Amino acid sequence: MEFKDYYKILGVDKNATQEEIKRAYRKLAMKYHPDRNPGDKSAEEKFKEITEANEVLSDPEKRKKYDMLGVNWKNYQHTGRGFDDFFTQFGGRRSGIYSSTNEFSGDFSDMFGNLGGFSDFFESFFGGRSKFTESKFNFGTNRAKSSQIDVEADLNITLEDAFNGTERQITIDGKKFKVKINPGIKDGQKLRLKNLGRSRISGGPKGDLYLTIHILKHPFYEIKDEDLYFNLDIDLYTAVLGGRESIKTLDGKRINLNIPEGTESGKILRLRELGMFKDDEIRGDLFIKVHVTIPKNLTEEEKNLFKKLRDLRK
Repeated sequence: MEFKDYYKILGVDKNATQEEIKRAYRKLAMKYHPDRNPGDKSAEEKFKEITEANEVLSDPEKRKKYDMLGVNWKNYQHTGRGFDDFFTQFGGRRSGIYSSTNEFSGDFSDMFGNLGGFSDFFESFFGGRSKFTESKFNFGTNRAKSSQIDVEADLNITLEDAFNGTERQITIDGKKFKVKINPGIKDGQKLRLKNLGRSRISGGPKGDLYLTIHILKHPFYEIKDEDLYFNLDIDLYTAVLGGRESIKTLDGKRINLNIPEGTESGKILRLRELGMFKDDEIRGDLFIKVHVTIPKNLTEEEKNLFKKLRDLRK
């Protein structure tokens, strides 16, 4: 398995701050986003790669775990043991391993296919693989029911998928099943697929499959409950003089925003009912947070013009 250098992928230093990581991700995501590169498979793969890197480095716990792994990667390759055992050896705490005799964890990619969409490297160490949890049962129930095992797995989707709704195809024991995801689904929500779990008895009745939805971080939008937040960068001249900016919504439409004269960095514009769906008719709001970018590498002529403007304002 190939070690992935997430810092190199995002083009940041290993001591980069969270803000620097966020800026690097946004810049690369804007460049390689599928909407900007239709039909370009290499751009699509690059976008997946930077999304995976951001998923780890923007999460303090995952980043800590990754940093420890990076230092000891060659040692890990030769241990032949799971990462949790390896992590504990170097002073970390175990994660994802259950002490209950009724619960197990493991790699069941052969049963579910690639639900997460991340690389083998990510899935092996950061929870992308699925796990199953054996159902607890009473000894007073019949034998058929006690043979059922409920299974849990993670399903990663984009914010666009959560907004618009989508269908995903999963493979279980060689059979393909379609999973319908309705618009407005929430992060952490579970989908129940009846009788697609496992059984203790060969050919016996199966438990259910529970898919836990995880909405991946978006390069431009953030979601809080049913509201959406968008960071909009504008130049200094638009902030001072006013103007119009265009943004693309999650449903692929473009909306034009009026930027008033004298707009300050941090100002929030509210667009009602352009957020996530609460139900079929009611939607949350879209909040646009304005960030004013300061021009850099000014020429001498430009500096003199700013000085004249400054003197005029005295």
